[in-house]
Amino acid sequence: MTESSLGQLDGKVALITGGARGIGLGIAAVLVERGATVAICDLAQTACDKAVSDLGATGHSVLGTVADVTSRDSMESAVANVIMTLGGIDILVANAGVWASEGYENRPEYNDADWDLTHSVNVRGVVNATEAVIPYMKGHRLGKIVNIASHGGRKPRGTATGRTLGMPYSVSKAGVIQWTHLLAVELAPFNINVNAVCPGELWTNMIEGIYANRQNLTGGGSGGSVRNEYDESMQTTVPLGRGQTPRDIGNAVAFLASDDAAEITGQALNVNGGARMN
Repeated sequence: MTESSLGQLDGKVALITGGARGIGLGIAAVLVERGATVAICDLAQTACDKAVSDLGATGHSVLGTVADVTSRDSMESAVANVIMTLGGIDILVANAGVWASEGYENRPEYNDADWDLTHSVNVRGVVNATEAVIPYMKGHRLGKIVNIASHGGRKPRGTATGRTLGMPYSVSKAGVIQWTHLLAVELAPFNINVNAVCPGELWTNMIEGIYANRQNLTGGGSGGSVRNEYDESMQTTVPLGRGQTPRDIGNAVAFLASDDAAEITGQALNVNGGARMN
């Protein structure tokens, strides 16, 4: 096997939830380059259309569909549409996720809405997407499921006390990791691999909001831009000295979704530059 063939997905059909932006869009870009036929679903039609257009400009045809991961019916409809249009689903990337409820940039602590939203999207959303594809994958005795968790779901960092804003998010991502472990055992007899990828801090709209929150609560941080604050933090807290990109996550997903990872299941892979090692 040559290095260039690692993680190839020729002839595979992949569905990515939350695939129209951020990490999801980066995953989609990598998967189409590796030969997969990709369908993305997202809550917003305009975001979906733009992502399909952007990926199409690179010479790749992508199916876009609007779906709400918090609704089992919506996900079942989206999956049925993908199967009917593309002929099946070999890969599910359960990526859709949120950090906190509206207005979090300007408050220091979590509220009840944060718990409700992170559980609804980050946990139930992953479950709904998975349950929607399982009947097809079981029936064909094949499948790769890759859940996007977070290294924040593995262990806490720092010495913050009190009702820290990120607690609901971290708890929800810990749930995704545990769901991955349990589902891997359940689906192993059907030749279905289930793994998770745990990103670190990538520069996305979500991370921009998190750093804006920190600046707002500290009166401007060190005085630089939000992006400068992020870059400085990555240089000092990440052993490799840099943040990751959505494509970095896409590379990990492509490997786990490929035949090269046939003997890997029930694992949660950190892609975080060494920021947390476990």
